[in-house]
Amino acid sequence: MCAAGRRWGRRQRALLGAVLLAAWQAAWGQLRYSVPEEMPKGSFVGDVAKDLGLHLTEISDNAIRVVSESSTQYFALHGKTGHLVTSERIDREQLCESVQQCVLRCELIVEGDMKFYGIEVEIVDINDNAPSFQEADTDLRLSETTAPGSRFPLPDAHDPDSGRNSLQSYELSGDEHFSLAVQAGPGGDQRPELVLAKALDREEAAFHELVLRAMDGGDPARTGTARIRVTVVDANDNAPVFSQAEYTVRVPEDVPVGSTLVTVTATDEDEGLNGHVKYSLKKKKSSSQIFHLDSETGAITLGQSLDFEKGYAYELDLQAYDGGALFDSAKVVITVTDVNDNAPEISVRSALGEILEDAPSGTVVALLYVHDRDSGVNGEVRCSIDKEVPFRLESSH
Repeated sequence: MCAAGRRWGRRQRALLGAVLLAAWQAAWGQLRYSVPEEMPKGSFVGDVAKDLGLHLTEISDNAIRVVSESSTQYFALHGKTGHLVTSERIDREQLCESVQQCVLRCELIVEGDMKFYGIEVEIVDINDNAPSFQEADTDLRLSETTAPGSRFPLPDAHDPDSGRNSLQSYELSGDEHFSLAVQAGPGGDQRPELVLAKALDREEAAFHELVLRAMDGGDPARTGTARIRVTVVDANDNAPVFSQAEYTVRVPEDVPVGSTLVTVTATDEDEGLNGHVKYSLKKKKSSSQIFHLDSETGAITLGQSLDFEKGYAYELDLQAYDGGALFDSAKVVITVTDVNDNAPEISVRSALGEILEDAPSGTVVALLYVHDRDSGVNGEVRCSIDKEVPFRLESSH
């Protein structure tokens, strides 16, 4: 970044017809504030004028302004008070659903002094979301010969809030044949499982109705529910078996929509209906529209374009069912590789329109920001300036 230099007032000026790059001056230190999410527009964030010792006349004369890299400007400077205030209602879950600490960054540019200050604002979570199940009703078919102690995956709930306000526990209500177990996933997530506590007898009860309840840790707590219907079916000797417990796939982000990414296979030694295998995909919000699974062939195809900058890894949970409702589970891990599909972007943060012909060497004349949305080497940017002009380019990271 670069900062534009002080305007010189009473001597001869020379008009420049090109964008000029020069050295910039950054103020030491950085302001940090916090504000709860969902606050109304115009809510107080911090007293910038007091914290930086700025004059309100500079603010009222528009000599000081707030800018950010984001296309949406979430903060503004109140001209009469010098307070940093919200300029939009901020939804933390929309901005930082998968990030524990949500921080928005902007810059305060002081035009006259050619300085800028970094500002970090933490968006504090409130318990404004209840846990919810993507599928409110789930049907399970269990053989009456299923051994007590057998476990079956249940739908998991999602709560976009963070910390104690996020999903904390599950409860199961139903009958004596079933209990609930909760396993910890690799990322610390909770995965509910249905445990068969007592042997099933189809002649005694052909159906079992259960209710799975998910609760967060807010005060008061919020809850979400899903209904589980268990159908008891006659015996089936063999369950399908996937050829792999985990399938891994690497695809470039520009792979065409409709392409087959991987085909999973499972076999069942039974004959007839009990040996006919079908595949199902456990839907997740992050991938439900991106990937499609053919229930008959096991082929996973791309349903919409990938973007490495928006998502670079996906996990799909699959199940293979036979005609008697026995099943096997497998995981597909899809890694998206970056393609250099974004050009560097240059934005002028501040620039002089004219400069004295006898201005001293090192005078700051323009502040620019250069950014490339690609990652790794594809996102590295090098800047240069025409050697025949009387200016030099300096940069800061």
